Amino acid sequence: MSRVVWLLLGAALLCDQGAFCRRVVSGQKVCFADLKHPCYKMAYFHELSSRVSFQEARLACESEGGALLSLENEAEQKLIESMLQNLTKPGTGISDGDFWIGLWRNGDGQTSGACPDLYQWSDKSHSQYRNWYTDEPSCGSEKCVVMYHQPTANPGLGGPYLYQWNDDRCNMKHNYICKYEPEINPTAPVEKPYFTNQPGDTHQNIVVTEAGIIPNLIYVVIPTIPLLLLILVAFGTCCFQMLHKSKGRTKTSPNQSTLWISKSTRKESSMEV
Repeated sequence: MSRVVWLLLGAALLCDQGAFCRRVVSGQKVCFADLKHPCYKMAYFHELSSRVSFQEARLACESEGGALLSLENEAEQKLIESMLQNLTKPGTGISDGDFWIGLWRNGDGQTSGACPDLYQWSDKSHSQYRNWYTDEPSCGSEKCVVMYHQPTANPGLGGPYLYQWNDDRCNMKHNYICKYEPEINPTAPVEKPYFTNQPGDTHQNIVVTEAGIIPNLIYVVIPTIPLLLLILVAFGTCCFQMLHKSKGRTKTSPNQSTLWISKSTRKESSMEV
């Protein structure tokens, strides 16, 4: 029961009407500060060519010590929905694109009524929670499951294609969501945890952990390239002007600058005598 309460609280804290709205960024881990609940990562790819198959998504999560998302209950489902709403809020440039979760089935072409019971979680979870869209799963050759995320699509018989589940062919290309064990003490120096709370915010239950230093460096360096080029051009121009002035000074002779003064002085003195 306490787990459900904490998950519901986490969903409220991500974007509460009266509090600071936490920014969920693609590729970042989102964790609870109480260190008792799972961490999550939303992997969204704007370019369709960068999206991955079910197996590729599964390996990507496992390579980081996690697994494709398994869902224990409706509270955890609502928490993930809150994260996706925060990730895809207006102005982020993120729109349609379903997300792989860890539900799949092993079998060829079952179309009988027993098909929905054949699905299992890739992380070996025993959760029986399901959130299928209307008339899903369709089974057949579709053995892997996505969480719908198509906010611009026209609603179907089951309503908007948002957050409910659909079985799909495992070789289709989608985004994905990873789930990790709670991080008590992050061991990797590149994974520096920080609180997303702002001054004056009394809630301290959400921690965001950077996915790695390389992506962060890219985000910092690329926007500064125009400024660096401008500084280089200005520096080069100044050096050229200083060099040009220095050459002009060395070409002037001291005799040329004082010769007319000495001649006029001598003539005036001879006329007075």
